[in-house]
Amino acid sequence: MVDRKQQDGGWGWVIVGCCFMVTVCTRAVTRCVSIFFVEFQAHFGADYSSMSWVHSLVDCTTMLCAPIGSLIGNRLSFRVSVMLGGLLSSCGLLLSSFSSSLELLYLSMGILTGLGFALCYTPAIVMVGCYFRERKALAYGIAMSGSGIGTFVLAPAVQLLIDLYSWRGALLILSAFVSNLCVCGALLRPITVQEAKKEADLLSSEKSTTLPLMPRNPAPQLQRRRCFGSCFQSSTEYSFLLLPGFLGLAASFLLLASGCSLPFIYLVPYGLRAGLSHQQAAFLMSILGVIDIVGNVTFCWLTDRRCLKPYRLGCYIFSVAMDGLCCLFVPLLRSFLLLVPFAVLYGYFDGAYVALIPVVTSDLVGTQYLSSALGVVYFLHAIPFLISPPIGGWLVDITGSYTATFFFSGAAMLASALTLSIVAGIRRCQVTGAGKDTQPEPKVDLEL
Repeated sequence: MVDRKQQDGGWGWVIVGCCFMVTVCTRAVTRCVSIFFVEFQAHFGADYSSMSWVHSLVDCTTMLCAPIGSLIGNRLSFRVSVMLGGLLSSCGLLLSSFSSSLELLYLSMGILTGLGFALCYTPAIVMVGCYFRERKALAYGIAMSGSGIGTFVLAPAVQLLIDLYSWRGALLILSAFVSNLCVCGALLRPITVQEAKKEADLLSSEKSTTLPLMPRNPAPQLQRRRCFGSCFQSSTEYSFLLLPGFLGLAASFLLLASGCSLPFIYLVPYGLRAGLSHQQAAFLMSILGVIDIVGNVTFCWLTDRRCLKPYRLGCYIFSVAMDGLCCLFVPLLRSFLLLVPFAVLYGYFDGAYVALIPVVTSDLVGTQYLSSALGVVYFLHAIPFLISPPIGGWLVDITGSYTATFFFSGAAMLASALTLSIVAGIRRCQVTGAGKDTQPEPKVDLEL
């Protein structure tokens, strides 16, 4: 049971602020790791392909270990999971500042920091869904905009820190900044307080009605009740995996993750090959980041309106399909003035569907299974995030252009939208058929 008075306002906006900071400290910091690549190459004498594994490991570990964050949040609390993740990620960046070899950097920044981010990311997102019902999409839009805003602010700040204090000093300061995740975790106040009250009232009524037969200390009964609840939770918290709708959603996410990261990686190199200056190519990425924020907030606000709320899944499919179509047209855009509209459209719809992922997942499986479901959803992103950038680079190497890479990205996202459209159509037909079968039979007047 959830106290309805606490929803859609009050402390819920504090939870949104905490989730916003979590996305800044996890997703934005992960994007800023690439800023250190030049410094790492000069210090360790490694090539770009070797250094790129640092970013891939952080991203992959964050998504691959997302179910661990869900598990700790379900077993202990979301507060414990986020605070523990903040401690691990801060220690990982701290150890990275003292790394003497590339292998240690893989371990400290790639594995340890990524694991800490995984323990923070999913629980913080789940807490927003627990506090909001009517304005859930808007709350998620604000919370998830931390990725774009954080990238826009942190990127120049990290470069300034490197110039002033070298890469080791910058990582040391970044470690202190990421430790604020512990503060965010401490503010994640649980909302399910009614269950504890109901259990206490139940024990109290049992004690009053069966007082002669009950021992003086009800702790054993309470412990057995909690053990039974824990075992029951263990057997049911992943039952949503058997839902046909979720299986279709999972397949859609696999295809989406295979293509969505490639434009962020290869847009600047494509622009440089098309004749853009370094400043113009970098400005395209700035446009992507800023418009991403606009898409996070405005599109989710629109889907919270009464006329669009029943069609959130359709809005999500539309935004993914629009991004796929944008990628297919990139090879035709050979100038800065033509690439700016691409950056605007792609950034807007990217922000839209990223913020709608937890909303669509919650609408499908319900708030009860949202923590476990999001852990699985982000776990599905891990392997595509790890292998799709090398696949894109391999396509560039064998074709000598970026056309095949952007076609691959667009085709993957369009396939994702098509898969989810088919699943949604099948579900709608099943619901319609079930509704016809369960219609009440017409009454027959037996009186003559």
